[in-house]
Amino acid sequence: MLALAGCGGASASAPSTPSPTPDRAVQVSATFGDGQGTAITYDPELVPVGSRGAVSAETGDDGTTVTLAVRGLLPDRQYGAHAHTEPCGATGADAGPHFQNEVDPVQPSVDPAYANPQNEIWLDLTTDASGAGSATAEVEWGFEEDRRAKSVIIHAMGTATGPGEAGKAGSRPACITVDF
Repeated sequence: MLALAGCGGASASAPSTPSPTPDRAVQVSATFGDGQGTAITYDPELVPVGSRGAVSAETGDDGTTVTLAVRGLLPDRQYGAHAHTEPCGATGADAGPHFQNEVDPVQPSVDPAYANPQNEIWLDLTTDASGAGSATAEVEWGFEEDRRAKSVIIHAMGTATGPGEAGKAGSRPACITVDF
């Protein structure tokens, strides 16, 4: 977004548009626990204590690729997962809303024009018979230096896409803090 400001007859130059982070790679791998830490479970029936999660993200000229891998979750079950605006906290709600490249002016965002896998990082997955699964999201944008996602929330169900429900994926049974 470009903002212009002026005062009286003086001319003002436009501030530079924030640029995406230059090539950057991050990787987090952690065991889910029920207290503080990098990976927190809020619902051990859906994401058991001791299960594992890993997130890797790479940003470059062509955009951003994020991968989520889990093991030890419930077998043969679908989970939603998304990048969120805040780090994990005492509750799943502490992670804030989904990170959006172009932020929906109406929150919570359920408009498919904003809540979609091109504007957000969606990592829905289905675990196999051993409770392992993974998903990769690729978007054509990068995180700006001063505005980036800070966690990945694992949701209780797959992500809805219809008007008025887009982006909804149920409760927040677990969270992984990631320094995107």
